[in-house]
Amino acid sequence: MNQRILANFNIALDAVMANKLRSLLTGLGIIFGVAAVIAMMAIGSGAQEEILEQIKLVGVNNIVVTPIIEQKESEVEEGESDQGKEKNLSAGLTLLDTKSIEEVIPGIEKLSPEIIIDTYIMKNARRRSAKLVGVDNSYFDISGFELSEGKYFNEDHVGYGKPVCIIGKSIKAKFFSKENPIGKKIKVGSHWLKVIGVLEERHISKKSISNLGIRDYNMDVYAPLQTVLIRYENRSLVTEAAIKMFSRSNPEDREKSPNYHQLDRLVIQVSKTDQLNGVAQVLSKTLKRKHKGVVDYEITIPELLLKQQQRTKSIFNFVLGAIAGISLLVGGIGIMNIMLASVLERIKEIGLRMAVGAKKADITYQFLMEAVMISVSGGLVGVILGSAIAIGVSEVADIPTILSIFSIILSFGVAVSIGVIFGYTPAKRAANQDPITSLRYE
Repeated sequence: MNQRILANFNIALDAVMANKLRSLLTGLGIIFGVAAVIAMMAIGSGAQEEILEQIKLVGVNNIVVTPIIEQKESEVEEGESDQGKEKNLSAGLTLLDTKSIEEVIPGIEKLSPEIIIDTYIMKNARRRSAKLVGVDNSYFDISGFELSEGKYFNEDHVGYGKPVCIIGKSIKAKFFSKENPIGKKIKVGSHWLKVIGVLEERHISKKSISNLGIRDYNMDVYAPLQTVLIRYENRSLVTEAAIKMFSRSNPEDREKSPNYHQLDRLVIQVSKTDQLNGVAQVLSKTLKRKHKGVVDYEITIPELLLKQQQRTKSIFNFVLGAIAGISLLVGGIGIMNIMLASVLERIKEIGLRMAVGAKKADITYQFLMEAVMISVSGGLVGVILGSAIAIGVSEVADIPTILSIFSIILSFGVAVSIGVIFGYTPAKRAANQDPITSLRYE
């Protein structure tokens, strides 16, 4: 039995090798179909993984409030003239807003106000530009940060504005490469801050930084919110220095809107995902009332935006996968057409084999093996081509791709199945030929 199958396999192999060009053209549909399936699944998996990483970066169930320096007054109500309407003035985004939101709006789990100052870091004659971020401990919980060494801020640090800080991993690598930074001091702007902790490194792609508008957290210095307000800058206060600077400025510069917001960012974590939109609407109305009708803030829900983006990409990948599947189907139809034509060309050969003792099963196996050989070889080439496309897209277009064993096995299995399914009809047709009629066929 095994010898019989091996003999049929050799005959099928000889037939395929005798028509190399035709076999190659027949297998092109399988090749491109398998390659397209693997490449699309790799791109889709990479996009999904990237979005999941971005969701981790912005946090789960978060609403982000960012200030707008250029004020946008609410529309004038119908019947009210602009001249008779008193101009509303907003105090900007402040810590008072944070307290009001926490007291008024239900369903809020945590709030994280932030103040971001562009400054520089100095130590041992080394200087580098960086960002000083004023936060409290809720910031690290919401953002999912973990310490690699040291400790977080305590009540004493936060309440009294102590000169302490937590640094990113890149700051440690640059300024404390040969020593333990815990307990050491580093000059941030015009003040020396004591390092009490170092954050775990966070790998952030340039695309994520661009898309989400986030910073490279590894190069940030984090200080207690009160420390930044007391020792560095509190934009909600009118200082003598600010008055002098404004009085010396040009008339054109005076027309420019200064940044009067005390906070640069406010992150609100909601307890349940289905409450995000509702809380955002109530938040908008609360801030509008607090800011006297001036819309000098922007409210965004990064997680919902990312999930919508994920859904859009999933639909796009589904469409591309369907197109790739159609390509495989067309490849299978091509195999069947060529095999049917091959049966007509080799009717005399079929008759001669039957005359010397070949059974119908032998003829069926022969033609079925030819179809499977074409689909298997096409599938193997398609796997190589698809993997190369996925790697090439990742390298050239900077699009993340993830090759999975599942996608390779699936596409190759489909290719083999197509060879069996679409090769069966021509094989049965060849086996059902009448030997006598076949021998007389011209």
